[in-house]
Amino acid sequence: MNEVLLVQLGVADADEMHQLGLSLAQQFVAGDLVVLTGPLGAGKTTLSRGIGEGLGVLGTVNSPTFVIARTHRRTNGGPELVHVDAYRLGSPQELDDLDIDFANSITLVEWGAGFTEGISDSWLEVQIERDHTGVSEVRAVKITGFGPRWSDPAIGQQILAGLK
Repeated sequence: MNEVLLVQLGVADADEMHQLGLSLAQQFVAGDLVVLTGPLGAGKTTLSRGIGEGLGVLGTVNSPTFVIARTHRRTNGGPELVHVDAYRLGSPQELDDLDIDFANSITLVEWGAGFTEGISDSWLEVQIERDHTGVSEVRAVKITGFGPRWSDPAIGQQILAGLK
């Protein structure tokens, strides 16, 4: 599998995480699958809110922990954003049972490692790590592309250019 490290950066606070989401959103098209990994409180949902705002979804993107998945329509009629929290799923089959239209939506899967294999030949993985010592609030974010859709390293430059 083709793997390309697109971006590696430190994110100082929730505002910067939100801004990263806004920038990422500009890259997404129908069929994109994004896997978000990181511990509780790392900023996955904050990033998702930024992506939702950047895509122009109706309403606010909130954590779908209890409902497992939420579908957000967009104001411009573009592909829907499907936001999944796989934390409570027991197997990839349970994700499949949600009957998500992966090909025609933009799908974010929090806690998706190990659940999304075989869904697409290309996906974006966003890993967010906190400082476990408690000394710093800066999050280490690593964005890696897998497959032909994300094989161009210039995408990383475009993501970084979208940060203000």
